[in-house]
Amino acid sequence: MTVTLSIDGRFRAAQAASRELATASTGRKDAGLEAIAKAIETGAERILPANDLDLANGRENGLSTGLQDRLRLDQPRLAALAAAVRDVIALPDPVGDVVRGSTLPNGVTLSQVRVPFGVVGAIYEARPNVTVDIAALALKSGNAAVLRGGTAAQHTNAVLVELIQDALASAGLPGDAVQTIDEFGRDGATQLMHARGLVDVLIPRGSAQLIETVVRESTVPVIETGAGVVHLVLDESADLAMAIDIAVNAKVQRPSVCNALETLLVHRAAADRLLVPVLDALRANGVTVHADAEVLGRYPDAVEAGDDEWATEHMSLDIGVRLVDDLDDAIEHIRTYSTHHTESIITNDYANAERFLAEVDSAVVMVNASTRFTDGGEFGFGAEVGISTQKLHARGPMGLPELTSTKWLVRGTGQVRA
Repeated sequence: MTVTLSIDGRFRAAQAASRELATASTGRKDAGLEAIAKAIETGAERILPANDLDLANGRENGLSTGLQDRLRLDQPRLAALAAAVRDVIALPDPVGDVVRGSTLPNGVTLSQVRVPFGVVGAIYEARPNVTVDIAALALKSGNAAVLRGGTAAQHTNAVLVELIQDALASAGLPGDAVQTIDEFGRDGATQLMHARGLVDVLIPRGSAQLIETVVRESTVPVIETGAGVVHLVLDESADLAMAIDIAVNAKVQRPSVCNALETLLVHRAAADRLLVPVLDALRANGVTVHADAEVLGRYPDAVEAGDDEWATEHMSLDIGVRLVDDLDDAIEHIRTYSTHHTESIITNDYANAERFLAEVDSAVVMVNASTRFTDGGEFGFGAEVGISTQKLHARGPMGLPELTSTKWLVRGTGQVRA
């Protein structure tokens, strides 16, 4: 346990642990992960009371219902967390994978191989599941992790990290490989952002404001995970039953997450056929429809969309709806308001589908599928450290390979350059 360490001490302890993890065998890392999964399964009597305390504090402090949902743990969610850790065990270890290689004419051999980053920092809000996901992915990819999970989840994260540290130690791995700095508050987050040389990469997950702050202020390299102003386009040829199923699933299944639908764009030529049945289905599931003037005229049960509607990530049972003239109009709207996370189109027109895939510039672009599939688990990554909306290093759901860098190994037999 490192509870008495200063924040700088925790950074340095994580860095020291990362050096051991970098050369740990896959078997050793998997044994540590299995110990973590068992600790989560058997630790409910410690985890859930801490989570109840965080939830009570959140309600008292006016935490939104969306964030309360993200914060909440129960037995099924703990079981899912343990299962996600075991999914990571089952994944191939990326460390040491040869990306490319060659032999020079003089006999020197070159190999570019995957290596851990070292220490991965993460700043996120009210999401204890992220604590486990990032720890598991970091460990499997040979990295240590320094976690700032926010004041709202401080008690839950403290118990989770303590269980993780003890589990690692029981498996013969350094417990210091996973650190929490929640108790240091906002000052701790600032120090994490400025820990260049001790922390190798920083990944923010949360609101647009949090992500923007980290990107702007951090001296540690940042992988940006964007907020999700996610769009669904109902094209002129969209099948009605498919449109209803996908719109409801994308909006209602879990509205507080970043891959949930926020804006529905309906082709004007299909409005008579699609608009009312789709909006009725959404409203039947408790969704409030925020409509532009034209949609409001056709669907009086909606409310008028505000000036900032199209740039809003609701994280709740609210959706913005407007009509578009054609695919050009839909793509232009997405270009204007998208956070480059996920966009989907419902269409039976092959040319429109391929054009949408080619022209929409987001991390994940879909045809005839729910945006809820933008998820590391659904993509087969076991879990995800975040969904990158930037273009450098990684884009989209980030799994194990995205938590590695590369280095070149050069093997010679005495060659010198002419």
